[in-house]
Amino acid sequence: MESFFARHKNATVLAVVLMAQILGLATQIRRPAENGPVRLIRKWAVAVISPFERGFVYSERWARHAWLDYFYLRGVSRENAALREQIESMRLAQVRIEQDAAQARRIQALLQFKEQYISQTVAAQVIGSSGSETSHIIYIDRGSSQGIEPNMAVITPDGIVGKVLHVYASTAQVLEITDQTSGVGATLVKSRLQGILKGQLTGNPNLAYIMADESVSPGEDVITSGGDRIFPKGLPIGKVASVSPGKDLFLTVRVTPAANLSRLEEVLVITKIVEKETDTAGLGPIRAADILAQRLPSVPDKPAESPAKSGETPRTPPATIAPAASVPGAAVPKPAAGAKPPAPAPKPAASGNANPPANAAAKPKPAQPQPAKPAVENSKPATGGAETP
Repeated sequence: MESFFARHKNATVLAVVLMAQILGLATQIRRPAENGPVRLIRKWAVAVISPFERGFVYSERWARHAWLDYFYLRGVSRENAALREQIESMRLAQVRIEQDAAQARRIQALLQFKEQYISQTVAAQVIGSSGSETSHIIYIDRGSSQGIEPNMAVITPDGIVGKVLHVYASTAQVLEITDQTSGVGATLVKSRLQGILKGQLTGNPNLAYIMADESVSPGEDVITSGGDRIFPKGLPIGKVASVSPGKDLFLTVRVTPAANLSRLEEVLVITKIVEKETDTAGLGPIRAADILAQRLPSVPDKPAESPAKSGETPRTPPATIAPAASVPGAAVPKPAAGAKPPAPAPKPAASGNANPPANAAAKPKPAQPQPAKPAVENSKPATGGAETP
């Protein structure tokens, strides 16, 4: 090593001097940048160190992700099992909901219910308001020339706004649901209680005519009932803000409107509502008995009981072999001495057919057994002595 520097002493000194000169110049020279002039040596240092720093950061990030993923994979199987159970339960719930929906459609078709559909709307822009605290009225830039008529519903994507009160050539006056003279048929979603939404001088509107013995919880959704024949059924109105006892055995139910009525810019006016009957395509025959049979419990068939359990005497099939007396060449047993011969079999009743069927002899009816009579003709009871012949 010493010999190398000794041989190239002049070249080494020259290289060191040049390097020092270059570093001095790089320290003095400045280059323009977005945040101000930057020294050239800083740029060189950043360019040299950046690849190493980038490689270190990438390797550290890869190691961290690999280590964390390894530990996370240990719980993936349990999570997958839980997700599969949840998916199965959701599928069962979906099937049940579809069946209930189909049954509801059949009931609606059976009772000839009609549903209201919004088929045509006109977009309008709010151009003014009443400017009074006692009345809640807005003006829109659509009038009779655009097909606007009184008592048309005005809505937004969030909820209902009100109804058209007066119509002019190019403008219309809209009465909001918060006005004290307005009234909207409303229904509570969970309890299905119906009432009338009435505006107040100040604050949110009230849902009137809800009995005090009913249970209404804050946060419950309120939708239109369709009873006012202005708003179609099922449009969102708002949520229950508070519930308190009122007058005349009724509750005071405060409702927060779903639409922000204080910052309205664009609204929709419902110009046409179509009433359609329930579509029964693919529902099969619609009968009240079928609908009730799906809800009522069915009675299972009575199982067949065996003769031993029922207590009945099992019936023997009729004999298919002729009796021994009718078979030629068969030996007939003789009765014992002193015994009375058995009674002959009863003859079949005479019928109008002179020629009985051929199978009558093959399958005779079994003779009814008769009780044996005691033989008293030739014997007498003993009286203490031998009998005289």
